[in-house]
Amino acid sequence: MAGLTSTAQRLLLKNLTTFDDKRIHFGFTLGVNTIDFGFTHYNFVSDNPKFLLSTNDIDTQYKTNNTKVRADISTLTPGFTVGIVTNLRLTESFDLRFLPGMSFGERKLVYNIPIIDISGETTNPSSYSIKSTFLDFPLLLKYKSRKMNNQRPYLVAGGAYRIDISKSGTEDLVRLKPLSSYLEAGVGWDTYLQFFRLSTELKFSFGLNNVLDTGPKETQAQVYTNAFSKLSSNIFTLSFHFE
Repeated sequence: MAGLTSTAQRLLLKNLTTFDDKRIHFGFTLGVNTIDFGFTHYNFVSDNPKFLLSTNDIDTQYKTNNTKVRADISTLTPGFTVGIVTNLRLTESFDLRFLPGMSFGERKLVYNIPIIDISGETTNPSSYSIKSTFLDFPLLLKYKSRKMNNQRPYLVAGGAYRIDISKSGTEDLVRLKPLSSYLEAGVGWDTYLQFFRLSTELKFSFGLNNVLDTGPKETQAQVYTNAFSKLSSNIFTLSFHFE
């Protein structure tokens, strides 16, 4: 009986009892992400007045009123995220968190028409890859439940501003604007260990603005860009915060 009592006491030992009393603390974050697009297509590609101005030979065959060009994400490709955590305690239940960092990801577009660029047909005739490297600037409000021994679930919500610093040249079939803004929401779980707090967090970033840039140079086919009236960027992130 004495042995069982001793074991129970060890299991209930609370770690970092004064951690949440700190006015401000720092940490770092590692994570994995997947980046998706929200597509808004023109009903027919010829509905886009910019497309009708193209004189490219590839575009000419699609300049009819019954041509529907569609694209989608083939599969979600994992990327990764690194960042710094700055946490400001507001009240017992609320924190303000700033998590600047970098995210690396890729989106593979699949079209219902063959993809042919200036150098000829691509290896996969219906797939086109867009790689992004983001500078992330999220500002989030964190709501924490009551602490249960060494566990504490929480919710986060806020906004983020991202800058895509990956190269996007005029020869690219689909070009993206470098600046984008997001609404963010997620859930997480704080685990208080002996020397640090580990937080596991799942977050969704919903893109607010149109990230579709102008089409490629005139020698390239314009149909792959002009099939869209809008592209929004959406990001799913599974993060591990070490604080």
